[in-house]
Amino acid sequence: MLVATLVSAHGQALLDDGLLKRLEAGLPGARGTQRLDGEIAADLFAEAGDARKLEAELRALLGEAAIDIIVQPVASRRKQLFLADMDSTMIGQECIDELAACVGLKEMVAGITERAMRGEIAFEPALRERVALLKGVPLDVVDDIIARHITLTPGGRELVMTMRANGAYTALVSGGFTVFTGPISGTIGFDEHRSNVLLFENGILNGEVAEPILGKQAKLDALVELRSARGLNPEDTLAVGDGANDLAMLGEAGLGVAFRAKPAVAAAAAARLDHADLTALLYAQGYGGGDIVR
Repeated sequence: MLVATLVSAHGQALLDDGLLKRLEAGLPGARGTQRLDGEIAADLFAEAGDARKLEAELRALLGEAAIDIIVQPVASRRKQLFLADMDSTMIGQECIDELAACVGLKEMVAGITERAMRGEIAFEPALRERVALLKGVPLDVVDDIIARHITLTPGGRELVMTMRANGAYTALVSGGFTVFTGPISGTIGFDEHRSNVLLFENGILNGEVAEPILGKQAKLDALVELRSARGLNPEDTLAVGDGANDLAMLGEAGLGVAFRAKPAVAAAAAARLDHADLTALLYAQGYGGGDIVR
């Protein structure tokens, strides 16, 4: 049995009775629907063997409606380990681009960031190149950047705190920097954070990052390590990210979700969120609106 979780775009309630009945009638294998949070989120159950095919059929029925679909086996939907990317996933910005703004190089650095996230250039050398441009930036600008320029993605704190309240372990695993992941992971409520270390002298960035760089392989390794340490099965894990350096982690997770992702990442991931906020990942696990820790 598969379950297709349908979630309305952030701030909208699009799943009225008429739409749910039309979707159920349009799927030969449909076995009923269940509301999770009013007209915001609902489950559609189906006897089907191919999750991708079921998703494609539902997308065709939905047309241009701003509704996300996550299809997975019913039996393994509740997760006990959650790994998340930070930049452009749990927060709305790329922290390295905000640092570059301090030396008037945001546009240049953002261009390199975009190419790396699309997978057009390798992550590690791209990170070294961007960090070199930050030489001379005072480390104490980080607090100001976090306070004035960083915004949390809607639903992220609710996602983490609800999973933790139900016994799951959560980790922020970022190709960014510890000076950001430390305070941001604390604000959101993650159990731990892993990221890269910016090197500095006398409070000034020296244009270097500590080796080895936490990139695509390190994110994958973190998932496998944390999963093994807790004796979990692959299907017990959830991961979310937006860039090419997240792909290996997303592919290894029981449910790997591309969030507002680059086209190649969205196409490769098992599921994608284009419209909903991060509470969609709670609905996908079968949590109802009343279960969410707010």
